[in-house]
Amino acid sequence: MAVIIENSIWEPNPYLFIFIFLSCFLSILLLPYASKNSSTRAPSPFDHGFSSSFSSFQRKFLLLYSLASVMEGLWSVYGEFEYTYRGVSREQIVLSLCVGYAASLFVGSFLGVLSDLIGQKKVCMTFCIIHLVTAVWKRISVHQSLFITSIGLSLATSIFSFSFETWMVHHHEKQGQRQDMLSDTFWLMTVFESVSLIGNQMLVNSLVGDNVKRNMFSPSTVAVFLALICLTFVTKGWTEASQRIELEDYRTSFSAYIFSDKRIWLLAWAQASIHFSVAFFWILWAPTLVADGREVHLGLIYPCLLGSRILGSSLFPWLMGGTSSLRTEDCLLYCFVISGLVISIVAFDYQDLGVLVMLFSMFHACVGLIVPLLARLRTMYVPNKLRGGMISLSLAPANAAILFFLLQGGYYRRIENSVILAFAALGLFTSAGSMYALKRWGKHPYQTWQKQ
Repeated sequence: MAVIIENSIWEPNPYLFIFIFLSCFLSILLLPYASKNSSTRAPSPFDHGFSSSFSSFQRKFLLLYSLASVMEGLWSVYGEFEYTYRGVSREQIVLSLCVGYAASLFVGSFLGVLSDLIGQKKVCMTFCIIHLVTAVWKRISVHQSLFITSIGLSLATSIFSFSFETWMVHHHEKQGQRQDMLSDTFWLMTVFESVSLIGNQMLVNSLVGDNVKRNMFSPSTVAVFLALICLTFVTKGWTEASQRIELEDYRTSFSAYIFSDKRIWLLAWAQASIHFSVAFFWILWAPTLVADGREVHLGLIYPCLLGSRILGSSLFPWLMGGTSSLRTEDCLLYCFVISGLVISIVAFDYQDLGVLVMLFSMFHACVGLIVPLLARLRTMYVPNKLRGGMISLSLAPANAAILFFLLQGGYYRRIENSVILAFAALGLFTSAGSMYALKRWGKHPYQTWQKQ
């Protein structure tokens, strides 16, 4: 008698999608009512107390930021599938990642300084042009250079990490708006980015469809279209006051306000650790889930993770509003500890898929809250004219560590994935310690907030 072995593909429980959606929806929907019942409330983004000029700018900015997020997400969703379809080996993929992170380390680290010197508009235009050139190259080239594409996209990602935030903060300062309005834009940026990435996955799946050979270049065509839209918007719809800074003055200010301030070093370490952890999460999450030959529907898990990130970001106004007594540093400390514990459990090679997805979702909920909280701290501690340089240079240690572990663990296979995850967890725990020290070391020197 023949034995029939059924191969089932693991999928998350459908109720998980409903839970995440309802939680995000209620968290955002009930925010105005909770704010109205608070006697010491900070205005929510739904209030009519915002100036019309700032509200108009915020809507346009979030639209542009969403389109830029879709461009960034096109390659993260579509890139690995394209490499597999073209028969690119694992070693070549890892080597292309190494080349990309090397570009981010040796070139991208200084793009933030360049943006502070020449203005954010030119750097954001460069971001659009890089995506445009890369998409056209992939569309028309018969023999594509994997490394050239990796370098271009890595530099674009480096620009994306600081340029739009810095632009928005400069415009906010120019209009003289309240700082709580700036905080609302921070968490909305994270929400819009996550929503854009989910929509991007749906877009790529619908474009490629079942006929992979015929529709392989469709995402590149969409990238060209989006890059042209963003470039037109930045060129025509963005007026930037000319405020060129001499290099010597910038160097003196950077040394005085960034390099000489131990609190900035603590903040930079926290930024580097979360950057390292998130980067390696996206590299290792799929291999972790499909280990030992398990079949998993990754396409359904991906929106769960991003939905968790939206949920984490939507908690920001609740925790930082007038009804909460938490300081920014306290909230970051708890988030770093929780995310460090989650990564530690994953590093011990936990095997149950349901628990792994739950842990991954918890990690992304923490990330969704950490990102706007760090942006809030940057506004408290970092002068706006130095913001881009501080962000890009603070990511240099993380990019160096990522490059090292990619070479040793991914290419030469001398380091296990669990060791890399343990190192990421250690960085998160030390970041919690840096937030504790940051709270004890004094006041916020540059900005006065309604609540520290």
